[in-house]
Amino acid sequence: MKTDDVKTTQGRNAFERTEIHSRMRFLEKSAPRWIAPVGILVILAVWQTVTGIGWVSEADLPSPVAIVKAGFEMVKTGELWMNVGTSLARIALGYLLGAGSGVILGVILGFSRISERVGIPVANALYPIPKLAIIPLIILWIGAGELSKIVVIAAEVLFPVLFSTYSAVRNTDPSLIRAAVAFGATRRTVITRVIVPAALPTIFAGLRIGAGLSLLILVAAEMIGAQHGIGAMILQYSSLMMTDKVLVGVVLLSILGLILSRGLVQLERWLLPWKSE
Repeated sequence: MKTDDVKTTQGRNAFERTEIHSRMRFLEKSAPRWIAPVGILVILAVWQTVTGIGWVSEADLPSPVAIVKAGFEMVKTGELWMNVGTSLARIALGYLLGAGSGVILGVILGFSRISERVGIPVANALYPIPKLAIIPLIILWIGAGELSKIVVIAAEVLFPVLFSTYSAVRNTDPSLIRAAVAFGATRRTVITRVIVPAALPTIFAGLRIGAGLSLLILVAAEMIGAQHGIGAMILQYSSLMMTDKVLVGVVLLSILGLILSRGLVQLERWLLPWKSE
């Protein structure tokens, strides 16, 4: 009799586990890799069809084929490479400067109470200021050359990285720090071997946010005070009503954003192999 009761209980438990698993399927993160490219192809096909049958004027919204043709023309003239290269140099320098400064300041503010009391109110006061509003001031202070655009990009990237790093450092598990100190770790070792590795997942979240913002501020800065770059190219062709070449610039920005995002994801996987995507 007892054996029958055990079998009944095991059967009931197995049924409950199966039922719970079926109810939690919506939480599963896995998805076929072909979904993303298929979705993009469907969108492009619909776009090409809508413009091809004349539902939308080519002057207002050029078809994907027209955009590709315009891009090839700009490649042949060398114009595209020059503008993309200029923008890449600006965003690389600005992003590295802003992200590096944000991580360093975030660790300092999160680890030191004195620095936190002084620095966080200042950061909270400066963060809401639109960086576009200070471009004239930056140009006045350091000129209208490349340095002003790099500084604006760095200022836009700085704050999301700083706040994400600060939050991650402040929320580090205290038991990890106590264990490290108990084994004789110095302050520097605690920061480099305990706090920063524990904070890396949150820091990378801030880095990805900063990457997207860097593209936005790059285009705005190039539209305001630059002769070359993707933003300047978009502004030039929009004034000439050449929509196909404007959309070439938009597509390039999308590709750059995708490359930045995927690059940071791959870097995070390399630095944090134990963290699932």
